[in-house]
Amino acid sequence: MTVRRGAALVTAAVLMPVLSAPAVAQSYQCKAPTISQPIAPARKPADEPRRVTPVTGYTLAMSWSPEFCRLRKDDRRHKTQCSGDEGSFGFILHGLWPDGQGTSYPQWCRATKPLPPAVVRRNFCMMPSPRLMASEWAKHGTCMTEQPETYFRVSQIMFGAVDFPDMDRLSRKPLTAGALLNAFAAANEGVRPEMIRLKINRRGWLEEVRLCLAKNFRPRRCPAHMRAAGDDKPVKIWRGA
Repeated sequence: MTVRRGAALVTAAVLMPVLSAPAVAQSYQCKAPTISQPIAPARKPADEPRRVTPVTGYTLAMSWSPEFCRLRKDDRRHKTQCSGDEGSFGFILHGLWPDGQGTSYPQWCRATKPLPPAVVRRNFCMMPSPRLMASEWAKHGTCMTEQPETYFRVSQIMFGAVDFPDMDRLSRKPLTAGALLNAFAAANEGVRPEMIRLKINRRGWLEEVRLCLAKNFRPRRCPAHMRAAGDDKPVKIWRGA
């Protein structure tokens, strides 16, 4: 990859509809912690191979924070996202992932340096976990561009272009996967249910919403290998105790 590739990412991204305000994690409140030291690079797990393969599209993965934090409020590893000290979050950005041919997506494409504090502060209200930022940049961002600033800028544009349905209202009534997909599609012009995938845990609670994107960052039909939850599958939305 070259720096020109990073510039192309930005050029393509700005073609998407963009919110006028900075991208935030659908937060009721957000206060970025004081961060003055670089964040150590994420290490590639020994059992995950380095794959440098052509990018065929992207997945915008958005995690439903109340469900993630339900059993992690006192976990020091997830303090910035889950303790409530830095904010109260709805959807956060899990990551912008490059897709490959079939299930063989690119990952861990190059070694990384520590994340600059300014990058972490600028993106905290979208991705309220410095550890997650470091991991997403190392595993996915390095396969898209050479600079973390470019990766997170494009991620902000993509995440900021998404309109979320009224999750409070949806959480109060019986819900199916099909109804939730329709609600997301209705909130976003040009998006159809087949362009979205849901991650629902074994207990039936929503964990994540994933939007499939083409190489030009426009929404596209999700690849066949990304299995969809049946439209009639019940899904619950945790809003907190």
